[in-house]
Amino acid sequence: MVTPFVSETIRLVIADDHPVVRDGLRAMLDTQPDIDLVGEASTGAEALSLARSLRPDLVLMDLQMPELDGASATRQIRAENEDVQVLVLTTYDTDADISRAVDAGATGYLLKDARREDLFNAVRLAARGESVLSPGVAARVLGRMRGPAEEALSAREIEVLGAVARGLSNREIARDLHVSEATVKTHLLHVFAKLAVDDRTAAVTVALERGIIRLERPRT
Repeated sequence: MVTPFVSETIRLVIADDHPVVRDGLRAMLDTQPDIDLVGEASTGAEALSLARSLRPDLVLMDLQMPELDGASATRQIRAENEDVQVLVLTTYDTDADISRAVDAGATGYLLKDARREDLFNAVRLAARGESVLSPGVAARVLGRMRGPAEEALSAREIEVLGAVARGLSNREIARDLHVSEATVKTHLLHVFAKLAVDDRTAAVTVALERGIIRLERPRT
């Protein structure tokens, strides 16, 4: 893979819906002479718009964003311009969140409890197109890769299970994913077998306990 060219100064956009978080990130990043903060977004839609107009080297993207979630914004940004890298910075480390971000094209995945030095290093690496993972995230990914094949849920199975956790019926899940109800039932049977459970409620409970999925919290 050819490493994309990045100028000596990294042009960065921060995308996070919490002003206090953006303020803190700005204060930290402003201490680095090779990082130039060129824009800030409070929604996923704003992040996409800034990526289009400013063409930064890197977007530092939160996952839980209004209007357009971080993974969806990442997917659109990467689809429109592969030279714009995306580094996810979030509090969530579930398999579902990691899978969605990576599948969307994120270059890296960093947790918000990272040290300042780790954040600076991740920004520099991700801007060059190099993959970056928080230690905890890397451990989860490696654990899934090393685990027995029958225990590892596929990205689609995690997606279906997440929809079940949100209270959706098989018919609603099938409509949202543009598949048949029979396909949804098949995915759920695979999930039951891999998690060694007998029903939807037990599958959701086990998945939550293992950090495979998380419950969406209402935004305030």
